[in-house]
Amino acid sequence: MGQVKGRWLRQDQKLEIIMINAQAKQNGLSATRTCGVWGINRRRVVRWQTKMKDGHDLRNRKPGSMAPIHKLLPNEREIVLNMAIKEEFADLSHRILAVTAWDLGIFFVSFSSVYRILVSANLMSMRGHHGWHNGRSIPPVRKELIGPNQRWCWDISYLLTYEKGLYLYLYLLLDEYSRKAIAWLVSWHQTSKEAQYLLEQGLIDENILDLPEDQRPEIINDRGRQMKAKPIKRMFEDHHMPQLFARPRTPNDNPFIESMFSTVKGAPQYPGRFLDLEQALEYFNHYLSWYNSKHLHSGIDYVTPDQCHLGLREQIVARRKADLINQRRFRKEVNRQNQFSLTESMKSLILNLNPIPACSVIDL
Repeated sequence: MGQVKGRWLRQDQKLEIIMINAQAKQNGLSATRTCGVWGINRRRVVRWQTKMKDGHDLRNRKPGSMAPIHKLLPNEREIVLNMAIKEEFADLSHRILAVTAWDLGIFFVSFSSVYRILVSANLMSMRGHHGWHNGRSIPPVRKELIGPNQRWCWDISYLLTYEKGLYLYLYLLLDEYSRKAIAWLVSWHQTSKEAQYLLEQGLIDENILDLPEDQRPEIINDRGRQMKAKPIKRMFEDHHMPQLFARPRTPNDNPFIESMFSTVKGAPQYPGRFLDLEQALEYFNHYLSWYNSKHLHSGIDYVTPDQCHLGLREQIVARRKADLINQRRFRKEVNRQNQFSLTESMKSLILNLNPIPACSVIDL
């Protein structure tokens, strides 16, 4: 068998080791020396022997209790599946599904439990037109944000049309702290005029010019000609808003707006191509309004950007945690009562058993 230290052994191999140790002990060899020959810790063998004396087998099992006291109640799995298969929740990830259920009071089950339930029912799959993340990207060092309107990021993304070589352009301004889409517009052109209109719309909607100069947000963007245009740079200088530039060919310097574009174009309802400007405006006005008010964002603890922008994030997260803790306590109480009832039933069954009469001896 060779050295067994660090190896996962089968039941028959454990029995073989115990038998050989017993034979070696009869021949005057100590258990410590025998285990040293095997290359196995003696305490490991002692645990196997103790299990055998207690009447247990030596099969490998997962650690922990086979019936944990906080296990899901029988009806909770059905509730999760019933919600997951409904049409309005079919496109939600397991985390968004769980958070939505918490907020609606449908169930209070952790992310991992929801994931296992959906996997067991073959309801988990990759969505969107993007590939898997390789996990090797390193985000740039950024100063910590403690509230909204401290740093904005913006960029422009191509939108495909039904004519080859002809594109629409989505201008998007995002708040990094709350992930709220502050302002957006769609145009046939990439010019500094449209960019200036986008930024002015954000300044007006958020009342930035009413803030003291040292409390106004800084701006981070790429090095496109629209971002480096003199009217744009002059506007930021006049409003005392620092403008930061990402490094060339380094999208991770401006990751939040890039991730936002990925979210927008990876949405199940995204049409892929647009017939004209009117269709694009109608779609993005509806989608980005939904995104701000309904989308549960994973980067901000699964609250909506509007909720985070208004400072409600900590309150909502605390309420969810309290609901989960209360459900866990309730689950433990129910499972303890069930176990106690089962134990009492077994005791009463044993006490009510009639003793077996002894066999009478017949003298022949």
